[in-house]
Amino acid sequence: MECFRPLLQVLKEPFHNFKNSSTATRILTSSILVTYVLESPDILSTIGYDSIIHHLNNGRKNCKEFEDFLKERASIEERYGKDLLSLSRKKPCGQSEINTLKRALEVFKQQVDNVAQCHIQLAQTLREEARKLEEFREKQKLQRKKTELIMDAIHKQRSVQFKKTMDAKKNYEQKCRDKDDAEQAVHRSANLVNPKQQEKLFVKLATAKTAAEDSDKAYMLHINTLDKVREEWQSEHIRACEVFEAQEYERINFFRNALWLHVNQLSKQCVTSDEMYEEVRKSLEMCSIEKDIEYFVNQRKTGQTPPAPIMYENYYCPQKNAAPSGKATGMNLARRGPLPIPKSLPDDPDYSLVDDYSLIYQ
Repeated sequence: MECFRPLLQVLKEPFHNFKNSSTATRILTSSILVTYVLESPDILSTIGYDSIIHHLNNGRKNCKEFEDFLKERASIEERYGKDLLSLSRKKPCGQSEINTLKRALEVFKQQVDNVAQCHIQLAQTLREEARKLEEFREKQKLQRKKTELIMDAIHKQRSVQFKKTMDAKKNYEQKCRDKDDAEQAVHRSANLVNPKQQEKLFVKLATAKTAAEDSDKAYMLHINTLDKVREEWQSEHIRACEVFEAQEYERINFFRNALWLHVNQLSKQCVTSDEMYEEVRKSLEMCSIEKDIEYFVNQRKTGQTPPAPIMYENYYCPQKNAAPSGKATGMNLARRGPLPIPKSLPDDPDYSLVDDYSLIYQ
């Protein structure tokens, strides 16, 4: 257990919440994303905005990948827990042991069962964390969708108004050129004596001046409208960037805390398993080899008297009151009886002398 003391200390450490910190508030106020988006000089450019949207999409994708990781890890933990449970309950493990070692094995099987249950419970916890991550991801998606719709509308309005302004500018420039041409025509016709031609030139000049003035007013009106659209677009961009920046801080903080919680759960699982295995070690410390052997002897003993030695029995002179073969009769110190005397004499031809190496004739 000593090796897990640091883990227990880590599990007690609180999470750091970036969003509630003064650093996060200071960064949000400085509006990093606003500066980044508005630094493009092109009024129609959306490069900065598109880059931020791309980054937010990647963040959402990263959350989805971690969510899938948790679900897969939960499946692995559940499968491992069920396999371990099946092993503990179905596979025999020293079932013929006796006394203290038998009790230790029973504790071992029970604690393996408990560890398996813990892994199954961890799988359920991981699925719950994955569900929370999915809900957070969908919540941010809906919040972003509202802002993106507003930004899409303001981008479209800005593009349309810019096109109208450019068309008004072209018309204004053309009307100014027409007025200049009409003025030059009047100056060139100053020496003409035909009053009708001069009158036509003056009418044309007056018409050109009126058209130029009208186009100038229309051009100025479009410029003013475009500037209002630009200011509205800039204001919406600032609000959108603030929303996106706050969402990104929230996402990073949530992702970080989810990962922190995940490794804490794994560490806690290790600590819990070690505590269960510690119970097995304690039970093994209670085992006694001498007691187990003594227990076996007491349970299986057959007597205290060993069997008597098997005595020699002469075929020709069997002993009286000989003990049955293999049965104990106590210590018998009797000697063997004398050897039988052969009935044949030494001169008998059927009798073989050892000295002469004679053979017995048939």
